[in-house]
Amino acid sequence: MGGLTSKPIDSGAVLAWGIPRLRDLPWRAERDPWRILVAEVMLQQTQADRVVPKWRSFIDTYPTPAACAASSLGDVLRLWQGLGYPRRARNLHATAGQIVAAHDGRLPDSLEDLLALPGIGPYTARAVLAFAFERDVAVVDTNIARILARTAGTKLTPKVAQAAADALVPESQGWLWNQTIMDLGATVCRPHPVCHECPLRPTCAWRRAGNAEPDPAIGSFGVSVAQAPFAGSDRERRGRLLAALGDRARPAATFDAHIVDGLVADGLVERDGDRLRLPTRSADRSANDQQLGE
Repeated sequence: MGGLTSKPIDSGAVLAWGIPRLRDLPWRAERDPWRILVAEVMLQQTQADRVVPKWRSFIDTYPTPAACAASSLGDVLRLWQGLGYPRRARNLHATAGQIVAAHDGRLPDSLEDLLALPGIGPYTARAVLAFAFERDVAVVDTNIARILARTAGTKLTPKVAQAAADALVPESQGWLWNQTIMDLGATVCRPHPVCHECPLRPTCAWRRAGNAEPDPAIGSFGVSVAQAPFAGSDRERRGRLLAALGDRARPAATFDAHIVDGLVADGLVERDGDRLRLPTRSADRSANDQQLGE
């Protein structure tokens, strides 16, 4: 297991706990790769309950990569309003253009080809394979990463965490396994865990150690850290500027030059003389102009 000497996760116990408790999330009824991709991108750094209405609105408006690619980035950003982290929308728009240009409008079904798309990193590529194509591959999001580190009782490097996750996937159950262990992390093995409800408590190394500090999940690969407060941050100011441009172009002098320069550099805002507007570029141009990452 890439450096781990034990296997403290009982897959049977996790499945028995999780199958009757699977959260009712609309994308879980889907196997369409584009719809799965949209959900996974939206779920990055955003809670599922906030994603649900935006996901439904997005796939109604852009039911295929071709529909998204044919729209301007500005229109995609308008629809994205309220989710935050607009680089995700930019990446998704650019990815749609590349899918149309290089894959006849259909998401590829190999890890290599998915990773070659702009904005698609290892987690998202594996999520598409597991949830759309039902491959026996493991995803490591922040919820699963907490479980891996705590049950092992140690911080895990990217290589060790992915190897540990890969070794746990039951044959022919990749979709169900990933959804179930993800829910375990989201609802029980949370930053402040509810250990008495966890099916892994008998073998969890951290639990056996009395949940001693430091928590091995902190600093382990894939586990997100607490962010700085949103109020008063550059993220808030960037969001306000993008929202202000939603209906029309506005004078650049109205806004903080530092915020404007950052959004222009990110390809999220365009200058039109002394005014600012949301981008009118196509996805194809966006993909060629920028090197994007997950």
